[in-house]
Amino acid sequence: MAYRTVLCLTGADHSDQDVRTAAGLCAEIGAHLSVLIIPAPTLLMWHRIGEGVLEWPVGRGQVIAISNKRLRQIDRCAQDAVRLENRSRDIKKLLESMSLAYDVDTDYYDPASLGELVRQRAICADLTITGPGLLNDENLGPPVVNGCLFDTGKPMLVVPKAAKATLWPRRVLVGWDSRVEASRAVREALGLLCVAEEVRVALVDPKAHYNGNGAEAGADIAAYLTRHGARVSVDLLPSAGKSAATVLAQHATDISADMIVMGAYGSRRLRERLFGGVTRWIFDKPTLPLFLAR
Repeated sequence: MAYRTVLCLTGADHSDQDVRTAAGLCAEIGAHLSVLIIPAPTLLMWHRIGEGVLEWPVGRGQVIAISNKRLRQIDRCAQDAVRLENRSRDIKKLLESMSLAYDVDTDYYDPASLGELVRQRAICADLTITGPGLLNDENLGPPVVNGCLFDTGKPMLVVPKAAKATLWPRRVLVGWDSRVEASRAVREALGLLCVAEEVRVALVDPKAHYNGNGAEAGADIAAYLTRHGARVSVDLLPSAGKSAATVLAQHATDISADMIVMGAYGSRRLRERLFGGVTRWIFDKPTLPLFLAR
């Protein structure tokens, strides 16, 4: 699958590293880069005059305090607007120097609607690239990642700090467990898997049965990828008492993988935790680029 439009989200006060990473990856494949700059959340507190205010003279002091607080919030919004304008200008200048097809936009949001804002942008992109600047932002990171993965059906590439990311990987590790999320991740990553020199499909403590991994664990997904032109081998990994996440991460290091492809799992009722199980562990402590889909 060709990635023609790539989305990168960055905070107004973040460094340029996330955008530079996304721009470099777009340059590799000739994709259009769409950058959305998000300001830090500001919650305006509005009060109707007289609401909850005591009688004169105490009430007068409360009204003045509320008005002063509102003015400070408005002033902070004005400062944010200036920062956004400056940030947008700097990013455009950076991308112009890279001879890249791009667009840069800014948007304001209510903290409760950030996920919907992200969904609207990500649903019209082929891939969202998330770098360490956004991942380490406790306010923006969780709702942005959840909005991209839970509500769009589109993939995300998580690029940790100091990782060397490429969309022309030499060796890719696929974490496979026969679940629909893993299948979607493989389908969304087909373009990457077919150009890789080697694809290693890894199963941790697989149990071969016809309702799950098939009579021979990993054979079905290997055959599927081979028909698409990928060069595939299957690794059956014992957990030896370790978590599946630990086994996968260590195996990726052992085989010098350039990327991990896997399904993203999570409960809508527990979105604040981002992901469960294997995905959450690797997401919290990634060691190399992680291609996720759900």
